[in-house]
Amino acid sequence: MKISTKGRYALRMLIDLAEHQNEGYIPLGDIADRQGISKKYLEQIVPALNKAGILKTNRGYQGGYMLAKNPEQYTVGMILRLTEGSYAPVACVERSPIECERSADCPTLPVWQGLYKVVNEYLDSVTLEDILEQHRERATNDYVI
Repeated sequence: MKISTKGRYALRMLIDLAEHQNEGYIPLGDIADRQGISKKYLEQIVPALNKAGILKTNRGYQGGYMLAKNPEQYTVGMILRLTEGSYAPVACVERSPIECERSADCPTLPVWQGLYKVVNEYLDSVTLEDILEQHRERATNDYVI
């Protein structure tokens, strides 16, 4: 499994919004500057996040974006499914029931099902808030004497 640039940038954008959630609507240009991401690239990601109800938008003066819910309500799994689609290791484990004609005799099917389960459970257990907390802890413990 490899996460695309779109998925990574969407996650970074949402973490940035979570980090600055008390500042009101954040212009896309500010996010792009802080994250070192092209504003045009972020503009391509925003429609999917808007359609899913993840963002609130405000146009015009003082316009920008903010999270529609609290950061602890968004998981990495949720975000990556929007941008990446499925991250199943093989196509046959995406559907239930499995439509593969070889599934009854496939010795590797349990491996792929287990991997898919572990990846989903992990990504669905990590929230934007968790990422921010871990980042704050690292920053707090990063001092030099």
